[in-house]
Amino acid sequence: MLTRLARLAINRPKWVLVGALLVVVVCGVFGASVTDRLKAGGYTSPDSQSARATKLINEHFDGAQPNLIVAVTTDAGADSAAARAAGAEITRWMGERDDIEGVQSYWSLGPGAGAALRSEDGDSALVTARIDASDTDLPKVAERVKEDLPRPDGVTVLVGGYGPLTAEMESQVTRDATIGEAVAFPISLIVLMVVFGSLVAAGLPLLIGAVSIVTTLAILRLVTTFADVSIYALNMTTVLGLALGIDYSLFMVSRFREELRNGLDVPAAVLRTVQTAGRTVMFSAVTVALALAALIVFPMFFLKSFAYVGVAVVMAAALAAVLVLPAALTLLGHRVDRYDVRVPLRRRFGLKPPRWVAPEESRWYRMVVAVTRRAVPVAVLTTAALLVLGAPFLSSKWGYPDDRVITASAAESRRVGDLLREGFAQDAAASTTVVLPGYDGAAGELAPYATALSRVDGVTTVVSGGGTFADGARVGPAAAGMVNDAGAVVRVGTAVDPYSDDGERLLDALRDVRGPADALFAGAAAENQDVLDALTEPLPYAAALIALTMFVLLFLFTGSVVLPVKALLMNTLSLAAAFGAMVWVFQEGHLSGLLGFTPTGYLVANIPVLMFCLAFGLSMDYEVFLLSRIREEWLASGRATTEDNTHAVAMGVARTGRVFTAAALLMAIVFIGMGVSKVSFMQLFGLGLALTVLVDAVVVRCLLAPAMMRLMGRFNWWAPPALSRLHARIGLTEEAHPAAAPPAGRGASAGGPTGGKDAATRADAGAAADDGSVRADGR
Repeated sequence: MLTRLARLAINRPKWVLVGALLVVVVCGVFGASVTDRLKAGGYTSPDSQSARATKLINEHFDGAQPNLIVAVTTDAGADSAAARAAGAEITRWMGERDDIEGVQSYWSLGPGAGAALRSEDGDSALVTARIDASDTDLPKVAERVKEDLPRPDGVTVLVGGYGPLTAEMESQVTRDATIGEAVAFPISLIVLMVVFGSLVAAGLPLLIGAVSIVTTLAILRLVTTFADVSIYALNMTTVLGLALGIDYSLFMVSRFREELRNGLDVPAAVLRTVQTAGRTVMFSAVTVALALAALIVFPMFFLKSFAYVGVAVVMAAALAAVLVLPAALTLLGHRVDRYDVRVPLRRRFGLKPPRWVAPEESRWYRMVVAVTRRAVPVAVLTTAALLVLGAPFLSSKWGYPDDRVITASAAESRRVGDLLREGFAQDAAASTTVVLPGYDGAAGELAPYATALSRVDGVTTVVSGGGTFADGARVGPAAAGMVNDAGAVVRVGTAVDPYSDDGERLLDALRDVRGPADALFAGAAAENQDVLDALTEPLPYAAALIALTMFVLLFLFTGSVVLPVKALLMNTLSLAAAFGAMVWVFQEGHLSGLLGFTPTGYLVANIPVLMFCLAFGLSMDYEVFLLSRIREEWLASGRATTEDNTHAVAMGVARTGRVFTAAALLMAIVFIGMGVSKVSFMQLFGLGLALTVLVDAVVVRCLLAPAMMRLMGRFNWWAPPALSRLHARIGLTEEAHPAAAPPAGRGASAGGPTGGKDAATRADAGAAADDGSVRADGR
């Protein structure tokens, strides 16, 4: 298939590029409206108890679980004339809207029944309600509510709750995506110019990256037609498309320039590039796609949407790299090296142009030789260092995201959340709602159950159809609308952090109270517990699925059963180190001042799972790139001795080291672009993946992998005889190419895209020599 794609790009390059341009235009138009179809939330399973309870509440008990909280504050106090007038105006305005229901306020309930809605210092009071909108429409409706809400003079009005929080986070995520890409593009261009020298060559990976971003938007839009897609997929998948587009293109352009230096004309060089680097790119894309596909086992659409979209984005980036990019290279030919920005700099400072030397004389080769001579201490010390870095992950805690994931300066809802946590005896956002769907008794018969709930340590008040209770005593009247034909609800107020260990213990204690009917629990604490259950149960299956698919793919790629096991273990080490660092930073709060986030003592639960699947695929990505060249050298070496194995490892790193470290740096730059986000778990995602990629490329691939391959010698390539025969039949094999030869110079036909058929035939016959020469400075 790759050969056919290469021939299409060689023989019809203009048609391919025109077709690609049309696809980009169509994707741009189709994907322009994607943000209107993305959904907030999706962190919990739709089949969880809290999700079922929330659905019952929203359908039958208006306002029992508010998602809109308005705080009115004045120095004169919540009982002042200005505060009462403002509260009455806001309550009336909300009650007149068709998209708001269940409005309650401190002023309408009175100082007795509404005491929980007044701050402890008496300066602030609340109006609570529920915005009646689907997950898709909730951010838009909440934004309109924020804009239209009356804000009378003489008081400070802040709007918060889950609804406004989703609107602010959606807006922030969209801005962060634009800023991150604006930061990543120019920095990536600078790095690419350092790597290639040529402005033309440096621009090609960015061009493919831009194509990947546009196609990603269209893919997101397409997936929304049959599945729920999280708003956060916008940032994460566009960044992934850009990173992989640059990554894959870098390897393709590097290999193309190498083949030109070997003396091939342009069509033969393009064909050879697609058959070698293109094959590796496609194989790498399959590994990343399969790692992301493992997310399908999780029930929440936050993760499922990444399984759908991520697979398509990865394959789109790979297809652009093996079809669109070869067509561009065919037209450019040797002009790919034009506009070398280093030439004027050398003239300015009187420097000599770099000379090209064989890989055996490069710094990369000498580094690997030095590592393999000290293989035992290097392997031991590197493994120990990675384990030490990963140690904090053993104490990791996961939880449900709340308003603290967004900075106070960026979100009004965050300031409301801080006010509730710090200034109120009862946090309106932390309450638990108990649903009794089978209850058919009178409202007054709920009093014993509400009384028992109010005696639980940590409960401030319990509001029910049978009365309002605190510490086992009735302190207020019964609440209206909490008992109907669908059952009953009981609202439990608390100031305990629902995401803490105390919050978990409080929820367990509430569940232990015997009720008049089977109870379902909704609210932050219940959602937090359901999220953890929904993640921990399928996680071993996802990990096993990833490990099995990676093992099978690497076996098909190498014919060895040892190398896949080694790769899995080393990937686990690099991931452990990165995850340990993320716990140290984001859970324990180190560097929180520098990065501008609020530590909560836990990681947002879905993000480590998403990072694990994606980071494992990306780590395997570099393993494939390195092994592909090591395997080429191993096949060409005669495969007789341990020295042949060591030489193949050193040559593989020498040929690819500069390229894959540059690719890792570029990918890290793209991910670090997410570090400017005002949403902490987006920072966690971006910085965590950047660190994983850098640790994997620099520490694992340059130090640990060569050391381990030296220690295992020829055993690296071992497989049981039966599996060796199987690999001979179905494995992804490639004929060994001739030994390296010095660059032969450019042939007469090398300057343009002619001679494709004959050149392709020569490449198919193995005429391409692969000297892999590098610069004299060893880079």
